[in-house]
Amino acid sequence: MNPVSTALTLLDDPSPRRTMWERGVPVAEREHVAALLHHRWLPGEAFTVRDLDRLVFRVSLVARNDDLARLASATGTDATLFAEYAAELGCLDRPREFPSDHARFMYFRTPGRDPSYAAYDDTRFTVTVMSGLPGAGKDHWIAAHRPDVPVVSLDALREELGVAPTGDQGPVVAAANARAKELLRAGTPFVWNATNVSRQIRSRCLGMIGDYGARVEIVAMEAPPELLRRRNRARPSPVPDGVITRLAGRWEPPDLTEAHSVSFVVNS
Repeated sequence: MNPVSTALTLLDDPSPRRTMWERGVPVAEREHVAALLHHRWLPGEAFTVRDLDRLVFRVSLVARNDDLARLASATGTDATLFAEYAAELGCLDRPREFPSDHARFMYFRTPGRDPSYAAYDDTRFTVTVMSGLPGAGKDHWIAAHRPDVPVVSLDALREELGVAPTGDQGPVVAAANARAKELLRAGTPFVWNATNVSRQIRSRCLGMIGDYGARVEIVAMEAPPELLRRRNRARPSPVPDGVITRLAGRWEPPDLTEAHSVSFVVNS
């Protein structure tokens, strides 16, 4: 697949990631194209935005800056200066290199930080943060791979508190944060189990975890649309299909700017 050509066909699609997911496009290819579309404005406005280096580095980790320049050129934007700048930063056609995964993690959560600074890794324990649409298989993965680790589960808390998936989630999130902080203060590894489908939502728990000096690993679970919906309908408390459709429209799988490590697990 040519990511630039694919991106051009999806320029007017309001939910290109969902469209590619429904078409069965492999994760790596889908996320490359989705990142190009999300950042397609950057070459034309690069030298008017704050913290340009950080944006260029992020594109290099989730797609490629030379592909982004080609997409911009194909849509009538002169991307010459942008491409030259990315080349000067050493990440035009390759990912930006960081001294370590901890240095990368700290760079993207600390404004003004030197990307070449080899941050001392003072993490003491690991927190696993799950991400994925309802029915993607998060509970099964936890049972198989983290059987003896405490789990802070938003689904379990909803049931415990009697809150519907479509209801006010404030009390559920507050209870999850309280339980997570107890484990973080004790330095206890645990799993944060929630859909965490958007970067904004993930940032809340990831920021808290990072503040306590934990190592963050994200496990992103996926399943084809029909399998995911079938599994969801088989659950004791299924999420309405309309909710899943809306979540899929806002879906932003995680990337390496958010955590020490990110793993994608595709169930089929």
